[in-house]
Amino acid sequence: MSLRIAIIGPCFLIGLACWSVATAQQAETPPDAKGLEFFETKIRPVLVQHCYKCHSTSGKKSEGGLLLDSRAGIRKGGDRGPAIVPGDTDKSILLDAILHTDADLKMPPKKERLAKEVLNDFTAWIRMGAPDPREKAAAGLSGPVDIATGRKFWSMQPPQSHSAPTMKNGNWAKSKLDHFILAKLEAAGLAPSADAESATLLRRLHFDLVGLPPSPAVSNAFLSAVKSDGIEAALAREVDTLLATPQFGEHWGRHWLDVARYAESSGKEANMAFPYAWRYRDYVIDAVNADIPFDRFLTEQIAGDLLPYDNEAERARLLIATGFLALGPKNLDEADAQQFVADVIDEQIDTVTRAVLANSIACARCHDHKFDPFTMHDYYALKGIFASSRTYFGTYVTPTNRLGGDPLPLPRGANLPVFHPGVTPQHVAHLKKQLADLRKEGADGMAAVMRAAQKGEDTEKAFTLTQALRIFWTTGGIEGQLEKVDDEGKPLPLTMGVLDAEKIGPARMLDRGDIKKPGDKISRALPAVFPISELFQIGARQSGRLELAQFLTHAEQPLTARVQANRVWRQLFGAGLVRTVDNFGMSGERPSHPELLDELAVQFRDGGWSVKKLVREIVLSRTYRQASQFNAAAFRTDPENRLLWRASKRRLTAEAIRDAMLVSAGELNLTRPAASLVGKVIGDGPISLIGLNPNLPGDLDGSKHRSVYLPVLRDRLPDILDLFDFAEPSLVTGDRETTNVPVQALYLMNSPFVRERANGLAARLMKEVDNAEQRPARAFELCLGRTPDVAEAKLAAEFFAAGEKEDQQKLLSAYCQALLAAAEFRNVD
Repeated sequence: MSLRIAIIGPCFLIGLACWSVATAQQAETPPDAKGLEFFETKIRPVLVQHCYKCHSTSGKKSEGGLLLDSRAGIRKGGDRGPAIVPGDTDKSILLDAILHTDADLKMPPKKERLAKEVLNDFTAWIRMGAPDPREKAAAGLSGPVDIATGRKFWSMQPPQSHSAPTMKNGNWAKSKLDHFILAKLEAAGLAPSADAESATLLRRLHFDLVGLPPSPAVSNAFLSAVKSDGIEAALAREVDTLLATPQFGEHWGRHWLDVARYAESSGKEANMAFPYAWRYRDYVIDAVNADIPFDRFLTEQIAGDLLPYDNEAERARLLIATGFLALGPKNLDEADAQQFVADVIDEQIDTVTRAVLANSIACARCHDHKFDPFTMHDYYALKGIFASSRTYFGTYVTPTNRLGGDPLPLPRGANLPVFHPGVTPQHVAHLKKQLADLRKEGADGMAAVMRAAQKGEDTEKAFTLTQALRIFWTTGGIEGQLEKVDDEGKPLPLTMGVLDAEKIGPARMLDRGDIKKPGDKISRALPAVFPISELFQIGARQSGRLELAQFLTHAEQPLTARVQANRVWRQLFGAGLVRTVDNFGMSGERPSHPELLDELAVQFRDGGWSVKKLVREIVLSRTYRQASQFNAAAFRTDPENRLLWRASKRRLTAEAIRDAMLVSAGELNLTRPAASLVGKVIGDGPISLIGLNPNLPGDLDGSKHRSVYLPVLRDRLPDILDLFDFAEPSLVTGDRETTNVPVQALYLMNSPFVRERANGLAARLMKEVDNAEQRPARAFELCLGRTPDVAEAKLAAEFFAAGEKEDQQKLLSAYCQALLAAAEFRNVD
């Protein structure tokens, strides 16, 4: 049944935009799994480090009768009442204590207030209901897991190829994967849906493979090919054509950028720009388009600097790839440099293990993992690998941040584009002299302070704090300028990335993760639960990142191929075979089709780790081809469509919605823009004293290039990305949420970007279609890929007739905006 469109005035846009197909919503991850993950990564480490000494059963005392080391204890509270009230931040005394809102109740006592991000995490945790798995019964888990038990878990077993199961309906399956789907359906007494109509299937295919709608010309050609050659041949040709386009890499590269938590600023308190992050973005897109084997793709990102190369261009590409490890959020306002490094390493461990293995070993920073077979020993063995590496992220010290990070120079022979200007050799000499003078002034000032202190005099008179800060900030700015040019003043090609450090060796175990409580040195090694870990020995002069990459991509590694195959499946069906795509641990969901997941993983691994081949295999299946029609009986049996008895309706990503608007208006610029708005306006412009340069335009949606090239600033995303559920750029995200909220409707009605696209579409119609009565039908084709039905055509005619005395182009623009705001436009059937 078509989604009918009525054009009855401005208010209609709000209703229309709010109206969405219920089944387009993705099946949500169960809240206990998400809550568990949030608690383990954000809440428990803070409680362990700052609270357990005085408020735990293992502590020497229980201040105020308050115990915070159990779910019951934190809810019961102490002498003042419940420490937290799930869902109610106003009644949660613990939150008041850590916020220091009560002069008589400050936690931790005698210390500064916890970091703002920690306070925000506790607030968010309480609002989500304070999920707390610290009781054995919680989430169906039983506490710490030993290695022997962990190795028996389903995801730790090596994937095996499986024979296709037998079925009653022997004519339906078109590929081996179809047999696994149909067998499950038949076992549940269900049957698959009929095939989708060719036009519907084509639109689905284009959005899934390239993130763009098919043009009317492509649609007509495809429908003609179906009639002449049959659906099988026509579909295979269309798939191969799409896989070969540059737009495939842009769309599927964006999926990996979600996982890689790609962003162009540090986030957190200072939120300084990462001016060279765009090189990593372009690397990912190019690698996906080239179909670089996924095992090689991972190896380049974890240890590209340690791989051999034939020329400087290849060397540059491999260095850029390691930006994967450098892109994470960073608290550049951290006062303790040692704590900053520890946090950077922790974030790298979390990203690598969650992105590749769908398990977070970072949860073992303060204690053995509570529900998965990872220990503190595993964590600090990995920490030694990353601590033996140096991260280059290309920021400089300013009045808003205490810490800077050098950029990573790239080989000049690679002839890479550079967008910041050079300076004269004389200016370089001037900057160097200025820097030397400042350092001498600072050294002299500190010497004066020491002399004053020895004499018992006022040290502030010898060298004021204002003087020290001026030198500190000015020095940072000059160093930032000098890092961008060589001694001749010529601009250097720079990137974010990682190299082995000068000092290589093991890390120390930290008591409860506290950098001030170091323990024994832990030899660098790989997680013990994997038997193949014993195959890798890390040399005394190597960081171990190359061995880590080889371990992650080893043929007997049980998780890597499974996790990636599941990520691909999720992008094509709206939900993974394992719905918790970033969590294959014991708190995650079990696979709906374990044998199929195994089979896909084995094919992926043994077939050369080709993402394109895997995508092709899936989209040419009969399962993918199903229609999305509702079936009441099937819905009663399987309301979440886990058995895939039909295609699930899905809301398009924010990028696809925006790009489709540009396509409809005939305005999309398919060329790759040079660098990025952040790199050109913020990072490579004049030195700024604040994190985000004031020259940055207020409208970040303004470009007509594909949305993958929009700036991704932490805490300041372009409006359409922010409102339509873009991936949180500080987290590994394999499964974006899908919301349907009123502010989205308001954006579709009031946004200058949407109105401009509606005006552009109207102008296109005026130019391409002389007959005014035929323009609504053409608008339908351009926006929805179909012609209007009788009722929709009648409503359009009535709308234009009622406004015949008004400006026809304005009427046409209003009509076009209604189409761009329609639920059918932003959903794929």
